[in-house]
Amino acid sequence: MNAVPNQYGFFGQDGRKFLQRMSWGVVPCFRRQQGGTEVPGCSQRKLPDGLPSERKLTAMGKEQLPMDHLQNVMGYFDQQQPLCAEHDRISKDLYKEFGVKAGLRDENGKGVLAGLTNISDIRAFQYVDGVKKPADGQLLYRGYDVKDLIRGSSGSRFAFEEAGYLLLFGELPTQEKLEEFCRVLGECRTMPTNFTRDVIMKAPSHDIMNSMARSVLTLASYDPKAGDLEISNVLRQSIQLAGIFPMLAVYSYHAYNHYEKDGSMYIHRPDPELSTAENFLRMLRPDMKYTELEARVLDVALLLHAEHGGGNNSTFTTRVVTSSGTDTYSAMAAALCSLKGPRHGGANLMVMQMMQNIRENLHDTEDDEELEAYLKKLLHGEAFDRKGLIYGMGHAVYSLSDPREVVFKGYVEQLAHEKGRDKDLALYNKIEHMAPQLIAEERKIFKGVSPNVDFYSGFVYDMLGIPMELYTPLFAVARVMGWSAHRIEELLSANKIIRPAYKSLGGTHEYIRRNERE
Repeated sequence: MNAVPNQYGFFGQDGRKFLQRMSWGVVPCFRRQQGGTEVPGCSQRKLPDGLPSERKLTAMGKEQLPMDHLQNVMGYFDQQQPLCAEHDRISKDLYKEFGVKAGLRDENGKGVLAGLTNISDIRAFQYVDGVKKPADGQLLYRGYDVKDLIRGSSGSRFAFEEAGYLLLFGELPTQEKLEEFCRVLGECRTMPTNFTRDVIMKAPSHDIMNSMARSVLTLASYDPKAGDLEISNVLRQSIQLAGIFPMLAVYSYHAYNHYEKDGSMYIHRPDPELSTAENFLRMLRPDMKYTELEARVLDVALLLHAEHGGGNNSTFTTRVVTSSGTDTYSAMAAALCSLKGPRHGGANLMVMQMMQNIRENLHDTEDDEELEAYLKKLLHGEAFDRKGLIYGMGHAVYSLSDPREVVFKGYVEQLAHEKGRDKDLALYNKIEHMAPQLIAEERKIFKGVSPNVDFYSGFVYDMLGIPMELYTPLFAVARVMGWSAHRIEELLSANKIIRPAYKSLGGTHEYIRRNERE
């Protein structure tokens, strides 16, 4: 298949059938009898019978609780758990003894070199007279500093889309190429006929990332070339998924909000002329309205989250799964499952919960002494979740500063002023100033400590009226561009399954017959 752009876009001779508005319909959709109530804003489509309600009733009219059908065996799992603890826990001393770098990082936090990439670079140190020293962080997309990308797009829309083009194709687009890319992406903001009704609205969950992963895997059944690894086909799949990720996230939230929280439901169609940031706000809000500043701030946030090197957990997951030769849908679903972990994509949620805890426990948030004393309690494991952490501080790679936080803060300040949240911003500023000093006093630091982008991103999403259930899905909406670029690079360059070694500590045992076991 020819991957050179033509009248059908970027997808070669067969691109036309994939870019038609109903392109997903080449495989028949699920057939179910229609009935039930109408959904406003959903082209007057009717919901099928059997959609989930808040409660399920047994034949006797009693409320059926989740996993009621397992009550007879629930005790078994508690009974067996100690065996797992006995046989599966490995001493940290053994990792040191055998030279195993847990988490594929050394004791200073430096990652094991596991691959090569042209896509992005993270810089946190510099060499002065041959000595490695911490430095202000840099994040480069294909060699271009993200700060320059943001400054260069000032006063314009589609900053995220420009970065997406750069990540996927390796060069900055001309104005004409950017417009074509945005047009193609806009055409891809469509899903199979009745997909929202038949898949997203079925079994809604508060865990939107799970809903998105399920939807992505289901989309494979609508694609007759799901397993085709031709680069033009993978590119087509990647851009289609980038186009509909905002829809999967927002529609999944609306389904959850309606069926589980008894809220109103509205399904707004995306506008192919709008940017990803504009469409996200348009689809999320009842009135579909947003300000220019709101769209710009979200556009910048998406750009800053689009990519962060090949070693982060979800991107490495993409690489590992891709190396097995699996399809794009499976690789992206695996990346989603990685990103949803609280140690990865859920960091800004922890910041928001911590900040709320601080407000609830301080008599006066403007009292510096009281705030400092409470931050020390956090570090000592005496407050909040008692894990001894000030969330949003420090990073696995950056030392003196996180460039994403540095450039983002200016937009945070503008939005806080527009929203009347200057008092909240002042609290964030105080913690940003105090926390690194307190951490340095309490802990052995191999490199500098500074606020990371998660420290402010949750605050921004809150000011934009984005519910917390969508914080991590919004991260995925951005990061799918980076995942896609790494998947394509893995297919073109490595061509070898990733298969590291594990040392067995289990020894050998003589088999014991069943009737002789104790």
